[in-house]
Amino acid sequence: MPRKIIIDTDPGQDDAVAILMALASPEDFDVLGIVAVAGNVSLAQNARNALKVVELAGRTEIPVYAGCERPMRRHLVTAEYVHGDTGLDGPDLPSPRMQLQAQHGVDFLIDTLMAHEPGTVTLCCLAPLTNIAMAMVKRPAIVERIREIVMMGGGCFEGGNVTPAAEFNIYVDPEAADVVLRSGVHIVMAPLDLTHLMQSTHDRLERIRALGNRAGEAVYQMLSFSERFDLQKYGSEGAPLHDPCVIAYLLEPGLFQGRHINVTVETASELTMGMTVADYWGVTGRARNVHFLRTGDAAGFYRLLTERLARLP
Repeated sequence: MPRKIIIDTDPGQDDAVAILMALASPEDFDVLGIVAVAGNVSLAQNARNALKVVELAGRTEIPVYAGCERPMRRHLVTAEYVHGDTGLDGPDLPSPRMQLQAQHGVDFLIDTLMAHEPGTVTLCCLAPLTNIAMAMVKRPAIVERIREIVMMGGGCFEGGNVTPAAEFNIYVDPEAADVVLRSGVHIVMAPLDLTHLMQSTHDRLERIRALGNRAGEAVYQMLSFSERFDLQKYGSEGAPLHDPCVIAYLLEPGLFQGRHINVTVETASELTMGMTVADYWGVTGRARNVHFLRTGDAAGFYRLLTERLARLP
């Protein structure tokens, strides 16, 4: 049976690629809904982007919801400097014909988790964790019903990408990340340590473009735009591709390696705000709460991604 998933997202070019990858895999995923949150750009724009991506995939039966428009306790920090003013700069995607669902995204999360059998719904988190934490706070009973959370966020040996210490998704709403990491849910984390290995090199992007479909061309244009920032920043052969690691892990977990460790989040220090303190060597004695993915097979990852994108219109 396909795994039941909810995608929580702030598209974002890499979010868009992750969504396309999931929607191209109906035999693997029963996508119950997509929930937008403020992050890369504003909530309204992220929700609009999610609609565009669903239409690009030809999966207009998938409902899209808008969640929280700001972090739990902080002013919103966005990343137009990476993703462009729309958050999806690059391709010229048409205005969506689909409409957002009327229900708030947090209530959708709660109602869906309460309606399904415990341990059957996985949360795929590609964004700041505001929606997930708010749902946990509003209805604590959902915590024990979540099968697992697979999330992109954090870092250890790679440090941060928005400050020297913090990765963007965690930095935007560290209090939300703290709620989620303390929840007791089984969590798989795809941190910068992993995603920085998944570089969208020229050859890999050209293979995606050569698919000849609308989705492949759109992904080529998205990543060609967003990689400019990272190529200048890191000086690498290709930019990291973050969020699709979440979907790839669920499709082929054998592509990735890591270990079960304790991860906590800094919420007090302005210097290291949003830092994920990953006890990779087990020196603190704190309870292990995260399966932390440190390495992966980049060639296998791009093989899988290209194969799935080839299925789309």
